Amino acid sequence: MATSMFKLAYGYDLQGKEDPFLRESTLTLYNGFRAVMFANFYVNFIPALIYIPEWVPGAGWKRKLREWRAQKEQAISAPYNWVKERVADGTAQSSVLGTILQDSKLYSGLSPDIRDDNLEQLGIMIHAGGTDTSSTALVNFVAAMVLYPDVQEKAQLELDTVLGSGTMPTISDRDRLPYINNMILELYRWRPVLPIAIPHVCYEDDVYKGYDIVKGDVVIGNIWAMCRDQRVYPNPEEFNPDRFLDPDVPPAPIFGWGRRRCPGLHFGDASVFIVLTSILSVYKILKRQDSNGAEVQPEMKDAANSLSL
Repeated sequence: MATSMFKLAYGYDLQGKEDPFLRESTLTLYNGFRAVMFANFYVNFIPALIYIPEWVPGAGWKRKLREWRAQKEQAISAPYNWVKERVADGTAQSSVLGTILQDSKLYSGLSPDIRDDNLEQLGIMIHAGGTDTSSTALVNFVAAMVLYPDVQEKAQLELDTVLGSGTMPTISDRDRLPYINNMILELYRWRPVLPIAIPHVCYEDDVYKGYDIVKGDVVIGNIWAMCRDQRVYPNPEEFNPDRFLDPDVPPAPIFGWGRRRCPGLHFGDASVFIVLTSILSVYKILKRQDSNGAEVQPEMKDAANSLSL
């Protein structure tokens, strides 16, 4: 996934797992995830702490975040400067940032500094939005196939029947694979890769189901709860693709909603389809065996990071 995202964003081919661009970008994402976890920093649930000086005991998080910010600035500027140089000397490969840099109309009215800052942020967001989320979805897929072997058998039977045994799927085959498509919908619902939506600020006063939402309020969608609404998805803990045979059952809103909906949803969804079906076309995912040859029953455990009062 990281290879595809770097190619898409910068037109850059990663040079293995130790590629410096990949290493620094991955560290930036890791630090970012750690920063927004509520239980990691008190300031996440007591915003007024941001005004405390660094020298106050317990404010060491400010120094930590300053270090992370410096690392992030280096991580996002290095690949951006790389693609800028390739555009300048005419050797840039097709990419999102390369295309924008070659068409001044796309950033007319922006100063060079603002343009560079916006494009640096765009590059890291393409990587972040497509790498960790898609990879997490595939990890969840493997877990589902181990826990629900009957679903795996049905999916592989559909692939063999429609495409032929051993035939690798293409995106053009998708409309002919209804069970696979329902399985992907259920995968997104069963374990949403972003259980809590990205916070957004309300830009005007609003009322939602009797709740007053004042301009400036921060709104965070609880996608996990939506995916487990038993009125919409009976037996929500069960991995059941057949629930989507009912046309009245809506897909889970894992890509967001409204004008803030994920702009990369089609790319990400297609990537999951290709990788998932390719795995099922070649492999059968089985439970691990212990030293005596007996199957080990896996257990799904969600990593906790929250504050309970």
